[in-house]
Amino acid sequence: MPTGTPMKDIEELNQAFYNAIESGDLDKMSEIWTEDVPGRPAMCVHPGWPMLTGRSEVLRSWALIMANTTYIQFVLTDVQTTVIGDVAVVTCAENILTAADTDEPGFAAGRVVASSTYVRSGTGWRLWLYHGSPVLQSDDDDDEEEQEH
Repeated sequence: MPTGTPMKDIEELNQAFYNAIESGDLDKMSEIWTEDVPGRPAMCVHPGWPMLTGRSEVLRSWALIMANTTYIQFVLTDVQTTVIGDVAVVTCAENILTAADTDEPGFAAGRVVASSTYVRSGTGWRLWLYHGSPVLQSDDDDDEEEQEH
């Protein structure tokens, strides 16, 4: 599955991660995550969740999220990729559009800053650790945006 440079491979795998979330493809998500090895279990911190440790717990969380998400779209900004040997880190801002959690049809938007750490193994690059933190918007931020327009 390698397509070229490690940097390009990582960026394609990172995009595949978000595509799997958007399409609710748990099989693809399973291909992306690393197997647990002694001293290096898969780990995940969803925004607002405690640390999840172990591949089965991480994949169970994604299955739960996908089963309860009717629509989600990510627009990634501020993407930075660093590769050092057999470890790579991708940081970005996830600008998220999702179906509103209300009785009225509509959408809700949010922003998360995320770090994804990948490791190279005998089966290629795999996601080892994902950590997403919500970016809180204050009422002052909304007022400043309105004044700018």
